[in-house]
Amino acid sequence: MADAIYDLVIIGGGPAGYVGAIRAGQLGKKVAVIEQERAGGTCLNWGCIPTKALLKSAELYRTIQKADAYGLSVTGATFDFAKVIERSRGVATQMAKGVEFLLKKNKVDYFVGQGSVTIPGMVEITSGEHRGKFFRTQNILLCTGQKPKALPGLPVDGVRVMTSREALAAKTAPKTLAIIGAGAIGVEFAYFFNAFGTKVTLIEMLPQVLPVEDEEVAKVLERSFTKQGIAVHTGTKSENIRVGATSVKLDLVKDGVKTELEVETVLVAIGITSALDGLTSTKVKLELDRGFVKVGPDYQTSTPGIYAAGDIQGPPWLAHVASFRAVQAVEGMFGHSQPKQVGIFPGCTYCQPQVASTGLTEKAAKEKGLNYKVGKFPFSAVGKAVAAGDTDGFVKVIADAQTGEIYGVHIIGHEATELIAEYGLAMNLEATINDVHHSIHAHPTLSEALGEAALAALGRAIHI
Repeated sequence: MADAIYDLVIIGGGPAGYVGAIRAGQLGKKVAVIEQERAGGTCLNWGCIPTKALLKSAELYRTIQKADAYGLSVTGATFDFAKVIERSRGVATQMAKGVEFLLKKNKVDYFVGQGSVTIPGMVEITSGEHRGKFFRTQNILLCTGQKPKALPGLPVDGVRVMTSREALAAKTAPKTLAIIGAGAIGVEFAYFFNAFGTKVTLIEMLPQVLPVEDEEVAKVLERSFTKQGIAVHTGTKSENIRVGATSVKLDLVKDGVKTELEVETVLVAIGITSALDGLTSTKVKLELDRGFVKVGPDYQTSTPGIYAAGDIQGPPWLAHVASFRAVQAVEGMFGHSQPKQVGIFPGCTYCQPQVASTGLTEKAAKEKGLNYKVGKFPFSAVGKAVAAGDTDGFVKVIADAQTGEIYGVHIIGHEATELIAEYGLAMNLEATINDVHHSIHAHPTLSEALGEAALAALGRAIHI
């Protein structure tokens, strides 16, 4: 017998789950969300939000250290690492309470526990205070997201070996740290720990840091990191990792040459895998693709009535993409609109300098055989950037050589993650580089670089 009957039961309360639930509530549906830990999921509690709080502390501390450049005198500036972490956890708690309020406001029933699909149309809570409850439902939406991928034979203990989750709860900063993996998570933690005095070694097996980003952007970031004191090793494998009582030893192998590195702690940031443990009973079989749940154009899985949205369905693994997918799935399942798949989306990395991009890299455009042109404009030529003392980086626009259609945009520099939105909107509206530079950008602002980059693609940049 079911304890309750719903139009929709969502398993997972992260950026896909809670956003999908709110949208279903807005449509007047009876909805339940089952989240095993806390509203907001990994992103809000152990990912996007708390890491940005840490990075803000690091950025502010770095700014104080160069106060002389602004005509200011600051002496005796120190930090309390435990308080930095405590503030980050407080931010996560505040945001989680906000999500709980939004669920209640939209009349969504919220349960803390592990949700499991027993059979199509039936969900059981298998852990927590609501354990043993069964819900009958017309639709099920799986939004359990992802978890950090582990290195085989290297158990995480939170002291010698960490993932991002353990790093977010660390009470002290290690004196030396090796970060394996230079994707967004790896470079953000490299910047954070380095800012607070940790000697950081960043190791990436592929030829560049931030492997999904444009090559020119990656080169600028690597140079900046090296200048900041971070040891960057690209095209390098980490092998023979030995965990001791007080340190970790590992071999760095590049072009057949092996070098031993000894550090206090290793942070593993090699990627993620979908969180599927206990999600379904043996009576429910979901078709997978490389470990992620396979869905159709309407976000429905191989089992009718069961949908999936967010990181659980595969890349891109981004909170804003997860939210978009969940809304599309919900609106589709209730006949509100035809579901859309992810098209143009921004990717953002919040170290300093920041990195943001959308669309094709120049390498991808070249591989596709597109007839393109490139416009690039440096922040060193932008008055606001010079006044603020943040002149690192550039805006790079890749556009069709004939029509001006925008194929991709790549920004590295201060507030890059805020600036990328203009080009995302432009691409969604099928605007051209002419449309962008014809839009008047306020002076003095960093956004002037967006218009100038469009002009640069036409060979008409004014300030370079």
